[in-house]
Amino acid sequence: MDTEKKPLRADARRNYERLLEEARRAFAANGVEASLEEIARRAGVGIGTLYRHFPTREALVETVLREGFDAQAAAARELLDSPKPLNALKTWLAGMGEQSARYRGLPELMVDVLNDETSPLYASCHAMRDQVSHLVERAKAAGELRADVTVPEILVMLHALSWASEHLSGDKGLERLLDLVFAGLRAS
Repeated sequence: MDTEKKPLRADARRNYERLLEEARRAFAANGVEASLEEIARRAGVGIGTLYRHFPTREALVETVLREGFDAQAAAARELLDSPKPLNALKTWLAGMGEQSARYRGLPELMVDVLNDETSPLYASCHAMRDQVSHLVERAKAAGELRADVTVPEILVMLHALSWASEHLSGDKGLERLLDLVFAGLRAS
């Protein structure tokens, strides 16, 4: 059996791209629980077309997020060369937090997905977990980060801060919260 996907016809490719564009808009405006029917309607297709391309909500969310996740993975690799490992970790977390806060409900979804191997988002979330683990270990090795801090704690903290920053006024909500938390994470 051939497991490679066939290239999409031009009309199917246009539908796919319109669905992604409308999903980005809907998730930004209404969160990751936005109506799939409304996304399909705004893309000018039926709900069956949406489900042919994205069999579940999580599959659609994963596709929308994949580009940002790939960029965050690349940023983590670049930050590994930073002369200040704790600042590199904080910079990466700020970027990931901004992405998480972009779509209301995403932080909660990502925390749930980290433990659900059947989710389409599981692999993407664990790839991010792997990237941050290198930054965490580097900051620990440099003596800048408390030795007892774990990667799951860092990620749950990030998602909590992303959620909290949605409820703060001003553009620097997440950055301010990270500053406060990092004061407690520094090695003494």
